[in-house]
Amino acid sequence: MQVPGLEKEFIAVGENVHCTRILIRKGKRVGESPDGREAILWTGLDGADRHLVIPDKFKKSNDYQEGRVKHVQIAAHVAYDGGDDATTALEYIRWVVQRQVDAGVDYLDVNTDEFGFKHEEQQAAMRFMVKAVQSMTDKPLSIDSSLIETIAAGMETYDASVGRPLLNSASLERIDALDLVVKHQCEVIITAAGESGMPDGTAQRVDHASHMIDAAIEKGIALSDIQADLLVFPISVDTTFGLHYLDAVRIIRSKYGPEVHITGGMSNVSFGIPARRLVNDVFINLAIEYGADGGIIDPVARPIHGVIELDQDSAPYQYAKAMLVGEDRNCKQFLRAYRNGELDSW
Repeated sequence: MQVPGLEKEFIAVGENVHCTRILIRKGKRVGESPDGREAILWTGLDGADRHLVIPDKFKKSNDYQEGRVKHVQIAAHVAYDGGDDATTALEYIRWVVQRQVDAGVDYLDVNTDEFGFKHEEQQAAMRFMVKAVQSMTDKPLSIDSSLIETIAAGMETYDASVGRPLLNSASLERIDALDLVVKHQCEVIITAAGESGMPDGTAQRVDHASHMIDAAIEKGIALSDIQADLLVFPISVDTTFGLHYLDAVRIIRSKYGPEVHITGGMSNVSFGIPARRLVNDVFINLAIEYGADGGIIDPVARPIHGVIELDQDSAPYQYAKAMLVGEDRNCKQFLRAYRNGELDSW
């Protein structure tokens, strides 16, 4: 998407067509249907109040018992099963999709890993969801899974006449995913994961990502078709994690130039931290300053133009920035500001 204030386009991969997405049971989006049953609530594209009843089988899950409703998972199941509420479930998925499209997303990330425990169920769901979502929009899809077989199922189903899909993702632990990229002539997110785990620090991120980018180039994949996800980790675990990602962004941009794209799951950085929207927004700005030109984000919760327009001289921004670049050890100053009410507007 073209964002006022940015010299180049920002590639937004919308993360919401994803079976892990949750609603809080006590929140505004979960309530009662007209006949008193617990349901997912929304306002349809026609402006009418809508509801999707939560089937009893989902109420046995740990997530539900702990107050979380996996709304996309539920909608996908109800639509796939084809019962009385299947049409309503598809209308809900359409609403989820359209909100992201209206927010200017470039790709819609589709993930069915938590549709079911069996791999064949996940793959069947991926085929179903790819067809369903493609019937709702001409935006290209990002086919996302922890299993290469599920990605393959999505790629085989995808209609590329509206635009090439994005494979999410390839890494050293499954470098053969690059063969799927070549086979389907698609674009790809490569990650900085190692052969047996996550990277430790900036150097490993750069090393792993470089190996993957070089391997992709050797297979004839253009730099401009690569998005490098250098892996964002929560700073609540370690306040150096933000800078590990940012420094890796700077190095990869310098090493491979302007053609390669650099992305990441930006909201990961704020897990376990209050005022998450502030932290996420500041981190996106910092990532862009260091050389990123995209992100795996929720474009509905926070349109990217609003992120770019933040007052960077404000005290909340500066508190978050200091924490994200490792200057606020153990997040002490940020948390003190939060307790003192200095971040109340967030």
